Amino acid sequence: MAALFAPFKLKDVTLRNRIAVPPMCQYSAVDGHTTDWHQAHYASIARGGAGLVIVEATAVSPEGRITPGCTGLWTDTQIDGMAAIAASIKAGGAVAGIQIAHAGRKASANRPWEGDDHIAPDDSRGWETIAPSAIAFGENLPQVPRAMTKDDIARVTADFVAAARRALAAGFEWLELHFAHGYLAQSFFNVDANKRDDEYGGSFEGRSRFLLETLAAVRAVWPQNLPLTARFGVIEYDGRDEATLAESIRLVNLMREAGLDMLNVSVGFSTPHASIPWASGPFLAPVAQRVREETGLPVASSWGIDVPEVANRVVADGQMDLVMIGRAHLANPHYPLKAAQQLEVARPTWVLPAPYAHWLERYRGQA
Repeated sequence: MAALFAPFKLKDVTLRNRIAVPPMCQYSAVDGHTTDWHQAHYASIARGGAGLVIVEATAVSPEGRITPGCTGLWTDTQIDGMAAIAASIKAGGAVAGIQIAHAGRKASANRPWEGDDHIAPDDSRGWETIAPSAIAFGENLPQVPRAMTKDDIARVTADFVAAARRALAAGFEWLELHFAHGYLAQSFFNVDANKRDDEYGGSFEGRSRFLLETLAAVRAVWPQNLPLTARFGVIEYDGRDEATLAESIRLVNLMREAGLDMLNVSVGFSTPHASIPWASGPFLAPVAQRVREETGLPVASSWGIDVPEVANRVVADGQMDLVMIGRAHLANPHYPLKAAQQLEVARPTWVLPAPYAHWLERYRGQA
């Protein structure tokens, strides 16, 4: 059996393989509520054979949305739509996960295919953004956020807790906190985005405080037998890589002590001027391995690992416990079948429902 197709157990949850679909925003919600698009999208991917499907970055408050089209879990009326999605993922044989998030200074933006920039100040679709400090991200996101008060910080942490409760009520069994990609939590940790002079800024301890407090608050309401994970940008590729990574690993160890079960290793994306080595294949694999070795936590990662042989190798070599395969699943929801065939896994019909499996297996290799 290829390493990629070995089961993976975390807490009381077992994945049928090591292939996970990461959160991929669809920007198709209405007032934070899911639509028929989401239902069809997630059901299709889950039927394709992945072990874990994580629903897109779901805002914990209206101000936490990236765009007006983002999903949310800030009100009970959003639970039913999410429950239908969770049920369809489980019906497809995958574990249903969800990522909850606050976009911080990157919020109030147009959808990517409509500009991927901040909504104009005179456009009624937009809203005030908040962040640790009144510092804009820059480039196409020039809006200067309002610096958060301590009351704001407490409110946002409470919003994460409330969203976690709703995710549990909707039937999700895997929760991921979005602490990456230049959004609110990452901004608290980043030395350029956080210039506070109170207990939430300055030192390593101060910049870590919001992340650790929010994690602990969510852990208190999320069942101990279910995985609580986070996506965190451990490196920025801004010229301070070793110092940032060392601090990040120090923080991840504190997250583990606070109840984190797994880390989805990513890039910080806190600056538009980073030199990210996109052309280097699975460039985060050695970074993920270092995090795994120095924290004792299982890890996942993405970016450049969608080739089945590469995905299998990073698992077999112990660099990652799960591989996050995103856009390849958009191109082919049956990516796991393709991977099984290329890795010569014997009769991988289990990754597909019978009405698909019979025909795709019977005519394998034929046009």
